[in-house]
Amino acid sequence: MTLKEKIANQLSIVLSELGVQVASEDIEISTAKNTNFGDFSSNVAMKMARFLHKSPLTIADEIIDKFSMDGIDKVEKAGPGFINFYVKDEVVQNVVKEIIEAKGNFGQLNVGKNEKTMLEYVSANPTGALHLGHARGAAVGDCDARLLKKCGYDVTREYYINDAGSQVYKLARSLQARYLQEMGIDVEVPENGYHGKDILNFAQELHKSYGNKYQADTEENLEFFRKKGIEMALNGIKSDLHEFRVDFDHFSSEKDIRESGKIEQVLNKLKPYCYEKDGATFLNTTKDGDDRDRAIIKSDGSYTYLLPDIAYHKDKFDRGYSWLIDLFGADHHGYIARLKSSLKSLGYNPDKLDINLVQMVRLFKDGAEYKMSKRTGNALSLKELIEEVGVDAVRFFFVSRAASQHLDFNLNLAKTMGTTNPVYYCQYAHARLNALLEMGAKKYKIDETGSNLNEPAELQLIKKMATFRSVVKDAALTLSPYKITIYVRELASSINEFYTICRVLNPEDEKMTASRLGLCLAAKNVLKEGLDLIGVSAPEHM
Repeated sequence: MTLKEKIANQLSIVLSELGVQVASEDIEISTAKNTNFGDFSSNVAMKMARFLHKSPLTIADEIIDKFSMDGIDKVEKAGPGFINFYVKDEVVQNVVKEIIEAKGNFGQLNVGKNEKTMLEYVSANPTGALHLGHARGAAVGDCDARLLKKCGYDVTREYYINDAGSQVYKLARSLQARYLQEMGIDVEVPENGYHGKDILNFAQELHKSYGNKYQADTEENLEFFRKKGIEMALNGIKSDLHEFRVDFDHFSSEKDIRESGKIEQVLNKLKPYCYEKDGATFLNTTKDGDDRDRAIIKSDGSYTYLLPDIAYHKDKFDRGYSWLIDLFGADHHGYIARLKSSLKSLGYNPDKLDINLVQMVRLFKDGAEYKMSKRTGNALSLKELIEEVGVDAVRFFFVSRAASQHLDFNLNLAKTMGTTNPVYYCQYAHARLNALLEMGAKKYKIDETGSNLNEPAELQLIKKMATFRSVVKDAALTLSPYKITIYVRELASSINEFYTICRVLNPEDEKMTASRLGLCLAAKNVLKEGLDLIGVSAPEHM
């Protein structure tokens, strides 16, 4: 239990003595930005005024009079009724020992209690290289998975392959046309097909491997191009994602869903909520807040995109997952209400499905928007962006803002080897700590107890590290990895302030040097944990 949680728990007990029952998780405890006004603060006295029919200041006095907790030095009221808590220095110092003993797992929590959680993200059509919208979703989804695992959830990362429907047959026809062109046959790629360089490369590989074997325009050969096109495109996507430090535990197939009979099972269960109109079948989703009912079967008898997706999400629940998380592109906003309504009609709790929308990325270089790939003339791909600025910069910048916000990516800043680049700033702080530890290990024994650390810059750094667990928990439960990027930047700032003010390696005071080396080791461990959660490396030398 974190110190914040302990304070909230004690406040809950005090409030019950005052005649109000409030769960500890409903009591807001904030970390003070200015430690002159305490280390933690709560507005609980103001929140309770309407229940206790007293002024917030009177309630604050009554709470302070009854509040008692080990590790808290003093409690004071402030302003209109805030309650400020001051932590004892020895409690702060002990955090250093706790971090070092955790050996890189200081932020590990058991909030999720091993709940089976499915994270589905990217799920780009296997028709070519990933664009930057998919890439940002990959970074956000992977960080969400890392955070949830850190909080004790049993997380599965899943990619849903859209390998059925019209788009894959466009892929098949496009690949077939390019293959025939490799044989010197004059045939055009379909106007609504795929014209990218990837398809041309796939065709060249197939012709090299199979020669003219698939020249005939038959259904069997078209199926060959469909399968090979998906396989080659998906292999390329997997390779690019792996380089981006994003790997999946499982790949699900839309084609398998369609062929398994699961769609027909879903249709049967949805019958009470369906009706016919103009030859099409509609599902009543307006009953759950959708702006209109949605067609699930077209008038020609084919399925809309929604119906296989409903069957797929039912399949997720049927596999034993109790919390489903989807990351969709921002253009899928209308999908949220209809999918939740569909699951509710099937008897599932729609609140167990979270759909987060990921906004697009705009690239800027030399002050102007930068769109075109030098190789293809098309939008820059993830692979090309990685080659331009590196994995660390792309990952850090992609999760530096809330996924629901548009992201402007400054290529010049991302390539800057200086403190204005937040990635460099954080990594350099880690490398600096490592250098101090390497030099110190030659002459001094590290004091891992945190004793002797009384300077304001030292205590401020420890207090920043002590908040790591609560930041991890908050970032995980709100699916907001950007909160970790904020934290590591603030932690790096506290590290640099400590380094500037406090002399670490001091031959004239070996005892203090040993204590400060212990602080360096703890700070290095927490900074690395934070960077790991966003998939950014923590170099030991720069």
